[in-house]
Amino acid sequence: MALAPLVRLRRVRRTDRLRIRVFLQHAYGAGGTIRTVLNLCGYLAQEHDVELVSVVRDRQDPCFRIPDGVRVTVADDRRKKPISKAARLLTRLPSLLTPAGDASFRSMNLWADLQLVRTLCRPAPDVLVGTRPSLNLLIAALAPRGTTTIGQDHMNLPSYRPHLRREILRSYGRLTALAVLTEVSRADYETALAGTPVRIVQIPNAVPTLSSGGPSPRDSKVVLAAGRLTRQKGFDLLIRAYEPLAAEHPDWTLRIFGGGPHRDRLRKMIADMGLAGRVDLRARTLDLAEEMRRASIYVLSSRFEGMPMVIIEAMSLGLPVVAFDCPTGPAEMITTGHDGLLVPPGDLPGLAAALRKLIEDATLRDRLGEEAIRSVRAYDLTRIGAQWQRLLAELHPRL
Repeated sequence: MALAPLVRLRRVRRTDRLRIRVFLQHAYGAGGTIRTVLNLCGYLAQEHDVELVSVVRDRQDPCFRIPDGVRVTVADDRRKKPISKAARLLTRLPSLLTPAGDASFRSMNLWADLQLVRTLCRPAPDVLVGTRPSLNLLIAALAPRGTTTIGQDHMNLPSYRPHLRREILRSYGRLTALAVLTEVSRADYETALAGTPVRIVQIPNAVPTLSSGGPSPRDSKVVLAAGRLTRQKGFDLLIRAYEPLAAEHPDWTLRIFGGGPHRDRLRKMIADMGLAGRVDLRARTLDLAEEMRRASIYVLSSRFEGMPMVIIEAMSLGLPVVAFDCPTGPAEMITTGHDGLLVPPGDLPGLAAALRKLIEDATLRDRLGEEAIRSVRAYDLTRIGAQWQRLLAELHPRL
């Protein structure tokens, strides 16, 4: 990047507390990555000075509570339109900093690029953290001299488009460290980035603090699924797998919560298959925990994932989870037959059979749900936060 020499001229000024600047695409939006990043920032803010940079902002209030001690700044505030003609022109031009293969490309433009670079040119922190490929690539290229750079991968390497994957392999080696969510991802990156100095560590996401109310009693005849309505989440597969169960158990309901581009397609699919009243497609909810308490089974039908936080949330509330063993995450979170059930990826009869087993066996539901509560303790914020503290201490021995 042509601006790299100018940014790198700024050297880091040391203080007793680490100054950490975390880049997040949209801190005011909803989604698993946003919630887990806020969760981590809140933990780190107990001992460090944490600034969370929201690349864009288009709403007044955040979907999730901003943790105490975390300072939020915004690069491109879209609640009001730019005043100058030059700024308005730049908003109509495509981003040069965000690779076209990154999912955030369509939401970026040249004006946002400029605001993001201005943020990087501010007095340098001790640590810069990126939370998606476009932001990891940015800090790898433009981090000021002497700043520790940590990239986070909330998905997995094979899931990225070829062009973006090439950019990742070309640039991630310049990061100080790369934090991935699963052992499978760690092994993939170790192989792909062999010979580069980047340190690759596996640190899973922590279970977020959910609203009070205790676990689900598992006495409602509801199968729950949630997520963005895209091809990745596989709700089309789930609806097909649920079709025979709707006929066999008409007193049960599959509820799918989410928003996204496939809503009309899925709604039509439900109507065409005659599943109205058996499959309930609902809008995105900001209180998914309460909906989990009203369900007895959680199902994940994704074609691919990073480490699906929704599994951890469901397990923490005592729901047995049925999941495709997709790349990556479910197999590292669920011990099949112990605290949930895994099904081969894309196996629709297998998914239906696993759901049928839990629908028809309340004793099994209860056993798996209770074990899930115990299993999920490994993702407690104090445990995961301690892993991040150790990483920071190793990268900054003065701590």
